[in-house]
Amino acid sequence: MHRINRIGVLTSGGDSSGMNAAIRAVVRTAIYENREVFGIYKGYEGLIDGQFEQLFSHSVSNIIQRGGTILKTARSKRFLTAEGRMQAYENLKKFNIEGLIVIGGNGTFTGADVFYKEFDFPIVGLPGTIDNDLFGTDYTIGYDTAVNVVVDAADKIRDTATSHDRLFFIEVMGRDAGFIAQRSGIACGAEFILVPETKTYIDNIARLLNHDIRKNKTSGIVIVAEGDDEGGAYEIARKVKERLPEIDTRVTVLGHIQRGGPPSAGDRMLASLLGYEAVLALLNNQYNIMVGIIDKKITLTPFEKAIKNVKEIDISLLEVSRILAL
Repeated sequence: MHRINRIGVLTSGGDSSGMNAAIRAVVRTAIYENREVFGIYKGYEGLIDGQFEQLFSHSVSNIIQRGGTILKTARSKRFLTAEGRMQAYENLKKFNIEGLIVIGGNGTFTGADVFYKEFDFPIVGLPGTIDNDLFGTDYTIGYDTAVNVVVDAADKIRDTATSHDRLFFIEVMGRDAGFIAQRSGIACGAEFILVPETKTYIDNIARLLNHDIRKNKTSGIVIVAEGDDEGGAYEIARKVKERLPEIDTRVTVLGHIQRGGPPSAGDRMLASLLGYEAVLALLNNQYNIMVGIIDKKITLTPFEKAIKNVKEIDISLLEVSRILAL
């Protein structure tokens, strides 16, 4: 078995709250195991440019509560090329780094899988994305915080909706997956939750809203994932307004507010545990895998499986949401 003495860690793709907690766990676990750790700035871009810095225990002090990532992040087109990956490999050899831990989402793991297969270089991944769309883990780092941000915002918007008898369409992140919309929608008591995984029927929504109006329900919240098949919140609000001109509608797009802010207790715990387990996996010669958690148990999923398999949303919960909103 190959002994890894020096570990690199990077964050890649979209940032998510809890990444810093994961970095902290990786660094301190590695140091406890008498290994050296190097932070790589700006994801795969920094890997190519040689932006390496040794990290110590004090380097990650007071970051567990901070959103974003102290290592910065970026999306790297150069890493998609063989030349870019070769430069990244040469830099790892230059700094005598023998194993790599990457924190990110689908694109991050796609790059890691290719890199491992080209250079047989030990890599372990941590699921860091607010979308919660990675196969092989019940929850991803940043998802819980994003949901809480949406719920907090929706609660505030509902005060205005109720005061003015308005119907608010709140757009949340989720271009290809509706996990944020589904969970936050149930938690804030939304009248409707629209997600990419199901077809949206505007006529049906208008009919049910009209039924609500006849029951003297004068305000409401509709949570819309940005990837819904009928368009974003503005487009859906316009189509509903065409059918129900008497309804006073408003739209709020939450955007990148969902990615920022202090991580929730759940995300801090998840990131800390997965960061710890990632180091142990690497030191036990378990490579080209993502560390996740399923049914409260640590799981190791090959990158290829995590990337190619679709994590399915529980559609039945959308019906639960509608029943509870009656």
